[in-house]
Amino acid sequence: MKPDVRILLLGEAQVGKTSLILSLVGEEFPEEVPPRAEEITIPADVTPEKVPTHIVDYSEAEQTAEELQDEIQKASVVCVVYDVSEETTVEKIRTKWIPLVNGNTRRGPRVPIILVGNKSDLRPGGSMEAVLPIMSQFPEIETCVECSAKNLKNISELFYYAQKAVLHPTAPLYDPEAKQLRPACSQALTRIFRLSDQDMDQALSDQELNAFQTCCFGHPLAPQALEDVKLVVSRNVAGGVQDNRLTLDAGFLFLNTLFIQRGRHETTWTILRRFGYSDSLELTPDYLFPVLHVPPGCSAELNHRGYQFVQRMFEKHDQDQDGALSPAELESLFSVFPAPPWGPQLPDTVRTEAGRLPLHGYLCQWTLVTYLDVQRCLEHLGYLGYPTLCEQDSQAHAITVTREKRLDQEKGQTQRNVLLCKVLGARGVGKSSFLRAFLGRGLGDARGPPEEPSVYAIDTVRVGGQEKYLILCEVAADSLLTAEADTSCDVACLMFDGSDPGSFALCASVYKRHYMDGQIPCLFISSKADLPEGLSPPGLSPSEFCRRHRLPAPTLFSCAGPAEPSMAVFARLATMAAFPHLVHRELHTTSFWLRVALGAVGAAVAAILSFSLYRVLVKSR
Repeated sequence: MKPDVRILLLGEAQVGKTSLILSLVGEEFPEEVPPRAEEITIPADVTPEKVPTHIVDYSEAEQTAEELQDEIQKASVVCVVYDVSEETTVEKIRTKWIPLVNGNTRRGPRVPIILVGNKSDLRPGGSMEAVLPIMSQFPEIETCVECSAKNLKNISELFYYAQKAVLHPTAPLYDPEAKQLRPACSQALTRIFRLSDQDMDQALSDQELNAFQTCCFGHPLAPQALEDVKLVVSRNVAGGVQDNRLTLDAGFLFLNTLFIQRGRHETTWTILRRFGYSDSLELTPDYLFPVLHVPPGCSAELNHRGYQFVQRMFEKHDQDQDGALSPAELESLFSVFPAPPWGPQLPDTVRTEAGRLPLHGYLCQWTLVTYLDVQRCLEHLGYLGYPTLCEQDSQAHAITVTREKRLDQEKGQTQRNVLLCKVLGARGVGKSSFLRAFLGRGLGDARGPPEEPSVYAIDTVRVGGQEKYLILCEVAADSLLTAEADTSCDVACLMFDGSDPGSFALCASVYKRHYMDGQIPCLFISSKADLPEGLSPPGLSPSEFCRRHRLPAPTLFSCAGPAEPSMAVFARLATMAAFPHLVHRELHTTSFWLRVALGAVGAAVAAILSFSLYRVLVKSR
């Protein structure tokens, strides 16, 4: 909605432009009328729409043509005033004033126009018969108001309609020639209908209509009002109400068409703006991308509100209630988006079942999008109507920003639920197979190579009795040794081919360049453990290298064979990421928890010894 409204009054001399302004402000007809009224500003708190309104007069005798064009350029709406008792002033609307306002089509959208027939006290019959053809010819004319500055008739209504023409314009919503909604308006209302149709039966029940009414207008419809709405629709259009439910095309869209035709544009605009639409009928940037700052060293995660909402969307579109979204159900979920947000890499990124997306994989995908690109996540939640349906200021309420990783390292553990593991190694060592194994797929389960292979895989693992999301990110081999390589993560997985020990050299170089002096835990993995071990080249063997650098011994891994690959290595990586203070220690889950327990016992023993020493010192004194 516009921050303010600027109303410009135009018309022939002596039609009463200045008198209309002075009658509005003084609430009485002025005895003396100056050639031109000064600009009037009406504060927001005294206008129906709570928007500051500026009223500007025009005098052909006192202003130049250049000054007039400047005022037209600044105007939000133009009131063309004519004298109902003078036919020549009516004809000047068509021949002079409308071309002057909107004759230059290069200036962009046409300025809305209100026709104002003043001095209705001099012609009781009115002038609508002469004005209607003009209104039909020029679609930018919003309405015509007949008034009398002398009798104060319809003065406030005149300026209300002018304000309404700016804040609730007809042009983006309705085509007066075709007498139907414009395509953009119909598309926006269709999306709103789909978001409001909770049971996906292509119609709005009384319960859904009341939820929609409460969401947009703050209160439900009275039972009789609800029946009256459905009665109006069923009497005017066939198929608008079926099984006592309001349908989309013949019901919901017809109802909004009726609102507009009867001059109740504000009703449709209230609906559209509640669901995030601008005057151009596009979702506003403020709605799709609310302010959310993620400082360096922090990350973004869905919180319980976010997970509850996206799970509710899953259950809504899982029409057969089999716990997974089929391609058709996924397409239904994405019908409120301008384009499908998740691409063909999805089956290679999360766990799927026979071409369907189960709830677990669905939540993993949301988690991945939030972590990698929180702005994209906010946009997706906006398209699904999160702020409106959840009655929140914005979808930022669905996101939690974690504390800095530096604090995690100082405290010896992380509060994060999403952990990132970079998988690094030379080409051909099995990084892609490692990611597939993480999703429970062996070598025989590999699909044909996709056009854009996914470099991410995400799944859940248990760490110390808690479920964490672990993201594996495959890093291209040719970028590993460049200065600008991004190797930041929660844990690094340095992979080499155990049957080709020469591939270990790249891992050792990456470790020395990026991780040796840092705080990121590292695990070397010897892949293809099912193949015979190759002869080590001159220099340190992988085991000796790890021992010298106080790293865990290389872990053997193979994804060959009919059995599902072991998940132990992934749990180990997640545990290392969750407890980054154990960077240079041999980390096994059992021994780690034993050390935690022993540490607690040790603290108690130390306390007892300290107290005993204190007693000895006191006694010696």
